[in-house]
Amino acid sequence: MPSPALLLIYGGAACAEIAGCFAFWAWLRLDRSVWWLAPGMVSLALFAWLLTRVPADVAGRAYAAYGGVYIVASLVWMGLVEGQRPDRWDLIGAAFCLIGAAIILLGPRSG
Repeated sequence: MPSPALLLIYGGAACAEIAGCFAFWAWLRLDRSVWWLAPGMVSLALFAWLLTRVPADVAGRAYAAYGGVYIVASLVWMGLVEGQRPDRWDLIGAAFCLIGAAIILLGPRSG
């Protein structure tokens, strides 16, 4: 089971990345002001910094495991911010992604 600190790091990173990317989406696709980019860039920098806090032996493994968390967080964002409820296929896919992320990050390593 992942530690609460790890869950907070990954959760915070996901929120920061999605918010940062959404700022760019809002500017380019929703015709928002260019000023949306400033907090978006700060949010993306926070995302990158948070991922460096993951206690993993190599960066690639931390990033790969984060992918599953990002997928779940994106579906939560879709429901809360965009008002679109994830369907059963979204939820089934997210469950598989979280299982894969747990195997990548928590699986026993030899050597």
